[in-house]
Amino acid sequence: MEFVEIKIPKPVYELLSRRGVDVEAEVLDRLLSELDPPEEAAERVRLAERFYAEAMQYVERGNPVQASGKLYKAAEECIKALATWFKTPEAAEARREGRWWTKLLARAAKTLSAMLNQPQINIGWSVAYDLHVWGFHEATLAVEHVKAAASQIEKLLETTKALLRSSHT
Repeated sequence: MEFVEIKIPKPVYELLSRRGVDVEAEVLDRLLSELDPPEEAAERVRLAERFYAEAMQYVERGNPVQASGKLYKAAEECIKALATWFKTPEAAEARREGRWWTKLLARAAKTLSAMLNQPQINIGWSVAYDLHVWGFHEATLAVEHVKAAASQIEKLLETTKALLRSSHT
């Protein structure tokens, strides 16, 4: 995947970051929401694959904090892709609100698991949220804990790709 750089004044970036805004995620969400649902879902899966690969590089380098953050981002993109594709109420609410709140992601994971009879979706999300809190924010997980959890995120990614493929035909 190729990327383009967008320049944002550093004081604006720093101010938003201090307020807890993930600037990259906000820009991506805004731009992706302009695509048709199939295009948006496909791009979100590509992002999830990128975040997962980056997470595994951090695992190999012994950095559980950054690995946890990237695994969470991979799971987040999977949930957004599926919710958009399957038109969940949470996806509609995120579009109205202009962003995906964590509560919407959690509800979407549960909605999708039930709707599609795929418990792996909610399991993967739950593991990702655990990594987000305890691995990334609290920095209390060791690399072996993160590595063990990564398999659940990989399963979520594979489940996401399979569901999008099967519903495309």
